[in-house]
Amino acid sequence: MNTELPSRIDLQTLGEPVYRGSVQNLYAVPEHPSYIVCETTPAGSVFDVGSIFNIEGNDLNRAIFRHAMYSRLSQPPTWQRVRAALLQNDTLGAEWRDQLMEGPLESMLECGAMTHHAGMLDATSGEITTKGMPKHPSCYNVVRRFPVMTPPQRNVMGNFVFDYALFHQSTTYVVPLEYIVRFGVTSGSSILRKYDALSEREQRAFEQELGLTGPMKAWQMLDRPIYDLTSKYEPEDRAVTKQEALLMSGLSVQHFTGTIKMALLGAWAVRDLLDEIGLQLWDLKWEFAVDGDDLLFVDTIDADSFRATGTVPVDGRSLIIHYNKQAMRDYYRLVTADWYAGVNAAKQEAAKSGAPFKSVLKAGQAAGRYPNTPAVDPAFLDLQAKKTALIKQHVLGESDAASIRAGLVETGLAEAEFYRSHGLLADLLKLNAI
Repeated sequence: MNTELPSRIDLQTLGEPVYRGSVQNLYAVPEHPSYIVCETTPAGSVFDVGSIFNIEGNDLNRAIFRHAMYSRLSQPPTWQRVRAALLQNDTLGAEWRDQLMEGPLESMLECGAMTHHAGMLDATSGEITTKGMPKHPSCYNVVRRFPVMTPPQRNVMGNFVFDYALFHQSTTYVVPLEYIVRFGVTSGSSILRKYDALSEREQRAFEQELGLTGPMKAWQMLDRPIYDLTSKYEPEDRAVTKQEALLMSGLSVQHFTGTIKMALLGAWAVRDLLDEIGLQLWDLKWEFAVDGDDLLFVDTIDADSFRATGTVPVDGRSLIIHYNKQAMRDYYRLVTADWYAGVNAAKQEAAKSGAPFKSVLKAGQAAGRYPNTPAVDPAFLDLQAKKTALIKQHVLGESDAASIRAGLVETGLAEAEFYRSHGLLADLLKLNAI
């Protein structure tokens, strides 16, 4: 097997994708089975419905951010800035901070982090740029290929469980977990919904577990980040305890702890990049692979996998503007509320029947029980395109940070006016104003 990274790839030789996803396509690399080409698309997906809108230019913008961010992760100066940020933060607690700084950070300060990212294809020449940005950036990133294993479902005396034994028998694979790191709690956060559903006694215990000094509320930054773990390769993502996650992962306690620390540290690295242009990072998702004793950052990192916001003054209040796909979720909730209600009803029907959600929704729409998926107002999509274009300009160094910040504020104010023109500004303020 040829494990060397090719110097260039002719896109004409890639053929059909080996995987066609809702927001990206994956291609095998001829004669180089150790690598995969990832093509980002302008498509967007929310509420598990699949690709239901397109944001012009988002394919290239997301690919550039991914290449830039993974390049940063591989460089020691990134982790030197993270270490400095940790030392300057007086809300973390000395013991917790000292534990976080042991292990992965020590090696990343010397050599950078290990990732699956190999480089980006030049759109004109097909050459793979491993350092810096190609002369002609493209929507194609090249990554190292790792085995993805799906746990089989077993019947245990009439009950069904997922069998994770194969992960304990392998040394190279993608860890079957998603790591969600939260710097704060947003109005649409799943952790806030969980908290609100608890009894008062359970809420107090949850607050203590998270290190909160009072009740959890929306738009609250935490004294120190927290992390959640969910299943990755089951039919539906499922929140799991840390104990269950350890058993699912197939990792030793040492390596499992290493992935948690890397998730937290990686979140600080993304936060550092976004801070420069006045965006506040609330949460993001990571995935990891293991290769013997090595742990690597894998999968995507772009506006589809993190939640970053800014604020703009609107009618005497501070309105939080989302510079990520949460803006699209809010659009569907407020502008097409009937369709959003139908999606939730279809999910409830699917949960009761055991049928796949998308099949239930499609059948319900055909029968007229649920509204058809609406087209998004082109003016709103244009605003989202401007947001991602500004972030792309930042990572490419095409404009100074102050100009980017001003552009992001201008776009946020225009988004507020969009809702005002549709008579929905009050609803938006109720959802996102502080």
